[in-house]
Amino acid sequence: MEAAKYSVGLDIGTTKIVAIIGRENEYGKIEVVGIGRSKSLGVHRGVVNNITQTIQSIQQAVEQAQANSGLTIEEVTVGIAGQHIRSLQHSDYITRPDSEEVISDGDLDKLCNQVYKLVMLPGEEIIHVLPQEYKVDGQAEIKAPKGMYGGRLEANFHVVVGQISSIKNIGRCIKSAGLDLQNITLEPLASANAVLSQEEKEAGVALIDIGGGTTDLAIFKDGIIRHTAVIPFGGNVVTEDIKEGCSIIEKQAELLKIKFGSAWPGENKDNEIVSIPGLRGREPKEITLKNLSKIIHARVVEIIEQVYLEIKNYGHEEQKKKLIAGIVLTGGGSQLKHLKQLVEYITGMDTRIGYPNEHLAGDSDTDIASPTYATAVGLLMNAVENQHRHFAGTESEEEMVLEPAGEGAQQAAGTKLERRTVFDKWADKLKEFLDNAE
Repeated sequence: MEAAKYSVGLDIGTTKIVAIIGRENEYGKIEVVGIGRSKSLGVHRGVVNNITQTIQSIQQAVEQAQANSGLTIEEVTVGIAGQHIRSLQHSDYITRPDSEEVISDGDLDKLCNQVYKLVMLPGEEIIHVLPQEYKVDGQAEIKAPKGMYGGRLEANFHVVVGQISSIKNIGRCIKSAGLDLQNITLEPLASANAVLSQEEKEAGVALIDIGGGTTDLAIFKDGIIRHTAVIPFGGNVVTEDIKEGCSIIEKQAELLKIKFGSAWPGENKDNEIVSIPGLRGREPKEITLKNLSKIIHARVVEIIEQVYLEIKNYGHEEQKKKLIAGIVLTGGGSQLKHLKQLVEYITGMDTRIGYPNEHLAGDSDTDIASPTYATAVGLLMNAVENQHRHFAGTESEEEMVLEPAGEGAQQAAGTKLERRTVFDKWADKLKEFLDNAE
């Protein structure tokens, strides 16, 4: 039972795979007890493209986390990203049989479950159904309709959709690495949980997570998720450009970017030069820092403009939808020098760098509070939350046995269980598929 208190977040990124073990302490903060990271070899732009290599990388990260913490990992919560992710807005309603009874969690779940049955394009599956606001008998802008009277309950939903094959490939990697898939979460949502404060989500904020292979965006307003997007390039394309532009190998390009890179070319003087050792006895190469930052600048501007386009698509320019808290940058790519200034310059929005220390216990390792680990910390938080739901749901499980099986039985059971069962059914389907595939 002791080990069950611990949860695990697994971030399968394009450049690194991070496994992070932790639990909630008595103050409601996340206490990290072990972390493992490995180089990610089988992932391209957030999507698994080499299963064998990804399995090895996952095992490496997990073994390291286990060695660090002295615990055994069984279940993990995983993030999903990649350019196949899209989101849409959808409205749905249910008519309640008895308007004399107050709206219960069961009604809200029935409405949510109805959205999961939406017909998607071939090869797509719904990952998340996130209610925005509710209407009861035509009365709009209700945040929590539970306990109210009404016959017609309707809601606007933010629905996140992804490719079945990509989701199954992730499931397959997890299973082959000897682990169980506890939950699958959209990465921008995980990062947002880790680095944003409630005030920012209320005021309106855009979270930009610049990873190795993808740049993820999540927009919040009035405390509710309004828009998500995954843009299929990140820090790796910057490294690629440096490699091409300076004719050097990738490892050197990556080091150059981290040590001397800047997103603002005006910063460097013409006479600042870095010398790079040549390969196998060749002459060393000399590169001016001005040129380096020009290369970086050009590519970073492209990424930011793409993200800004998404922010405009959401409707940031309308008065009601204005993002007052501006932009929060996180992910490994956010550590590029002068990036904050460049983002402010291009978008005209207030910007800060987001560190995932908001919910971490005070004595956490300083490394974990780096933007690089934002997604992993967010996934761990998600896993901890699911653990709570699971334990809270176990009491209602007995009631379910007594009730006649069927739709009504599930609604009668506690919502905490119901919220999981939507995912559970889906997870069971996935497990069944994986078992048959072998």
